[in-house]
Amino acid sequence: MTFRPRANESRSGGEEVLPAGAPTAMSVSRPPLIVRRLGRLSYADGLELQAQLVADRQADRIVDVLLLLEHDPVFTRGRNAREQNLLVREALLRARGYDVFETGRGGDVTYHGPGQVVGYPIISLAPDRQDVHRYVRDLEEVMIRTCRDYGIGAERVAGLTGCWVGRDKIGAIGVRISRWVTSHGFAFNVVNDLAPYSMIVPCGIPDRGVTTLQRLLGRPLPVAEAQDALARHFADVFQREIVT
Repeated sequence: MTFRPRANESRSGGEEVLPAGAPTAMSVSRPPLIVRRLGRLSYADGLELQAQLVADRQADRIVDVLLLLEHDPVFTRGRNAREQNLLVREALLRARGYDVFETGRGGDVTYHGPGQVVGYPIISLAPDRQDVHRYVRDLEEVMIRTCRDYGIGAERVAGLTGCWVGRDKIGAIGVRISRWVTSHGFAFNVVNDLAPYSMIVPCGIPDRGVTTLQRLLGRPLPVAEAQDALARHFADVFQREIVT
């Protein structure tokens, strides 16, 4: 899958991806960030696109990019996944229409599907943010602030990763960092179906649940609205400037 910006593609700015160090119409005090909204994408296509962008970012051919998208229904297993946390045989899941992927991110097993915002930051943490723990905490902060926009008191939980409302997780994190360029990222539950989580132990945590913005608010809401909030808070937390 080749990364080629298109004029009709929905993303913040809507212009070409800028080469690293390229002049802009207005100088900015923060590093630039392109936000691409990809709509619905298969997990395989998402992996391919990330791989290309990581290579481009490592070579300084592009600036930082945040991909925002929804995936086709898929279960993914991270590097630390335990087989017993997939409660239904893989062949049966595939027969029911779900993809299943082994993936290079951290973490255990999780689910992605329509109505959930998946964020893949392809950003360089060099030279001043080369701290994996800080990076994960910053992704949590992005989702905590987004929940706050809706009047929801989300928080971190000691010893666990993600964004939590009470005992339920609303935002999951699984990252990969290569030469201090990030990939994979976060998944924030907006209006997605929670039923598929009954077929796994989400993130390998047996005594906690999952929730969505829709469930907490008691009403549906546009996924694009949540994407706007996530993009805005990502830029603020990571001190980036969304460029046009």
